[in-house]
Amino acid sequence: MEIRLLDRTEIRSHITHLECSLSGEECGHDMPHRLNPKNGKPYLVRYDLAKAAETLTKESMPRREPNMWRYREVMPVIDPANIVTLGEGFTPLREATRLGSRLGMNSLLIKDEGVNPTGSFKARGLSAAVSKALELKQIKLTMPSAGNAAGAMSAYAAAAGMEAHVYMPKDAPIANQIECTAYGAELNLVDGFITDAGRISGEAAEKYGYFDVSTLKEPYRVEGKKTMGYEIVEQLGFEVPDVVIYPTGGGTGIVGIWKALDEMEQLGWIGSERPRMICVQASGCSPLVDAYKKGEEFAEPFKNPSTLAAGMRVPSAVGDFLVIRAVRESAGTALTVTDDQMVASVQEMAEFEGIFPAPEGGATLSALQLLLESGEIAKDERVVLLNTGSALKYLDVLGPALGL
Repeated sequence: MEIRLLDRTEIRSHITHLECSLSGEECGHDMPHRLNPKNGKPYLVRYDLAKAAETLTKESMPRREPNMWRYREVMPVIDPANIVTLGEGFTPLREATRLGSRLGMNSLLIKDEGVNPTGSFKARGLSAAVSKALELKQIKLTMPSAGNAAGAMSAYAAAAGMEAHVYMPKDAPIANQIECTAYGAELNLVDGFITDAGRISGEAAEKYGYFDVSTLKEPYRVEGKKTMGYEIVEQLGFEVPDVVIYPTGGGTGIVGIWKALDEMEQLGWIGSERPRMICVQASGCSPLVDAYKKGEEFAEPFKNPSTLAAGMRVPSAVGDFLVIRAVRESAGTALTVTDDQMVASVQEMAEFEGIFPAPEGGATLSALQLLLESGEIAKDERVVLLNTGSALKYLDVLGPALGL
């Protein structure tokens, strides 16, 4: 029997307000907001989850579109006409049978975000952010990016007919530079790190009236990222895995998945169980891991960051305390891996599973191997690795690293 998909107009957002992630202070969602001006911390989007639960049910899921907007009741865009989508989300959760067997594991899974539009999980956050910007009539966008986020923002801005202004470190992957230009974005290469690009992007926003969609400096990118959490649970038959290993730069993905788990409990999809959240960073840029190991909640900026994983080369994260809280509250951990370990894992994941992961995705496998060796993860646990993007964006750095 043919299943009739629900029309966009049949389900609607139940957004209610924004809430400061540190103080709990509330504000409206009907105008543009960045960080809380009182404490410099991010706002998070809140919903009427009791109302959302009336239609966002487990039983309704087979009738929904196969992308991240299937969870529209808990997404921030009110008018479906403002949704800018390229088909992002609902990516495969692959049973890594051969790799699991190699590691002696019973249940190893890979959430493959490399099949998203523009080749990475950044498509989720930027679809949400660009859509809400359009709804708020903000049509000139700016952002700093180490690579993939800029490509995604440029693509969605192009689809919406909006201006895109990108500020990117000069050493960002050439593929990302090319795609931004191809999408019609104004590309500005910066001599420095992502923090330097962020400063210049912020100055441009003030000077020219651009809307800044930097990581966690506006409330909506995390709403796109959180759909990874919804999908993992739905794809596991509404069960929660034991462990989620996440490659961390700015940390929006961990923040989003943790937020999704709380929302799903309130929706009645899951109980109070939670996966252990594992934050993995590059040894050459590990501000969150360093703060976690010191027992601190806020991270000091990392000096002279260096790693071939451009998405993990983030020396200062706005949402540092949110990532560290999620790790601690879930009884997870935080650790680093080297670039050499990442590259070896890129090849191993490709060779054994046919997934060609970005170095960030390779980092999750490296971290898993370390945690299996230390006994912090048991071989009979259900573990999800997040491959956040395709290695095809990194051929200029992976080629030499692989000896080509």
